[in-house]
Amino acid sequence: MHLYKLNHIRQLESEAIHIMREVAAQFENPVLMFSGGKDSITMARLAQKAFWPGKIPFPFLHVDTGHNFDETIEFRDNLMDDLGVELIVAHVQDMIDEGLVKEEKGPNPSRNKLQIPTLLKALEDHDFDAAFGGARRDEEKARAKERFFSHRDEFGQWDPKNQRPELWNLYNGHKSPGEHFRVFPLSNWTEMDVWQYIAAEGIDIPSLYLAHTRDVVEREGTYLAKSKFITLTEEEEYEEKQVRFRTIGDMTCTGAFKSDADTIPQVIEEVASARITERGNRTDDKRAEAAMEERKKQGYF
Repeated sequence: MHLYKLNHIRQLESEAIHIMREVAAQFENPVLMFSGGKDSITMARLAQKAFWPGKIPFPFLHVDTGHNFDETIEFRDNLMDDLGVELIVAHVQDMIDEGLVKEEKGPNPSRNKLQIPTLLKALEDHDFDAAFGGARRDEEKARAKERFFSHRDEFGQWDPKNQRPELWNLYNGHKSPGEHFRVFPLSNWTEMDVWQYIAAEGIDIPSLYLAHTRDVVEREGTYLAKSKFITLTEEEEYEEKQVRFRTIGDMTCTGAFKSDADTIPQVIEEVASARITERGNRTDDKRAEAAMEERKKQGYF
């Protein structure tokens, strides 16, 4: 008798596709949060496969801080054209202009926390009742507490002590009016899993993930890319180095590191031997011991 077996990556793919289909079945108006990073790109491929040969039955939402890498925005726009999906862009700058949020001061002001009210307003304006996110439990200790279906109250807030059990692959999407869910199909994936899936599927990625030459400044042990959003102190100066990024976020808080890995197989080899966490070069996570959890409680991704 022939037994059909899935390898590790295909098991994760099957689980993620099952969750996406569950959301499409249980919720009326889902959306996929898209940042242009490798996790959301992986989510886009999974959505393609989940509903093939039909079209992806929900729009994508990007919370644009205005401090993005040019490469990320160009990649985002090209991918949306290829997928043929609707892209909704919620701009942090609009929230600032309307006086709804206040920008930080300092040499590299982060707009990271300003994404929270921008996201919540976008979800409310479009009446989305479920939002897919690419967060994984291996990324950060606060994200390790998440369920696949993560309930948010009427204020968009998350209570890590009040989560629903998920037994036998059954997911409870019941909610009251004004509430919504964040859904994380990649919860059980690791950084290595994502890269192996990208390699197996032949998925295109932004060039930022591969080694390239760039002007950077070293600040608190992290290389920050040269940009108009960063103000150098008297002691600082830009240096040209060969670097790549493990995560992609704002230019003001996403750190690069020196690397020679300019192909996906080399990236996989580098990840396998890494001794620092994936978000170890994110300055926004270093502001406090529980920085991520506090942001998530308020409504962050």
